[in-house]
Amino acid sequence: MAEHTSSSITIEAAPTDVMAVIADFARYPEWTGEVKEAEVLATDAQGRAEKVRLLLDAGAIKDDHTLAYTWTGTDEVSWTLDKSQMLRQLDGSYRLTAVDGGKRTEVTYQLTVDVKIPMLGMIKRKAEKVIIDRALAGLKKRVETV
Repeated sequence: MAEHTSSSITIEAAPTDVMAVIADFARYPEWTGEVKEAEVLATDAQGRAEKVRLLLDAGAIKDDHTLAYTWTGTDEVSWTLDKSQMLRQLDGSYRLTAVDGGKRTEVTYQLTVDVKIPMLGMIKRKAEKVIIDRALAGLKKRVETV
């Protein structure tokens, strides 16, 4: 069983503002260093993405893959790998927690990556940590400057 990597950051914005940026896949290439292209392939009845194709370049991990998204209320989104060229597993989630009466948001990002080619666990965990840290920093910067 693959291990997951998790990290959190506090953003100076309401959870709804943070989730709006997370849900705006078309803009991912503007604030995530690893996502070079993002295309929503299917949406649910509420207009939220259900399937998204992403072109990822995270150094050791490069892939063109599709993720299936599940939205839990207004404060959590999770995803699982639908199809991929290089990855066996890419499961993750963003969980938002209101802080200071909803003026700030703690964002917890959890990620599990498994590749089809042999890769040392240490290198894989480092790649997961880099992806998470860059995504959280990019998300914070994007939300706080919009």
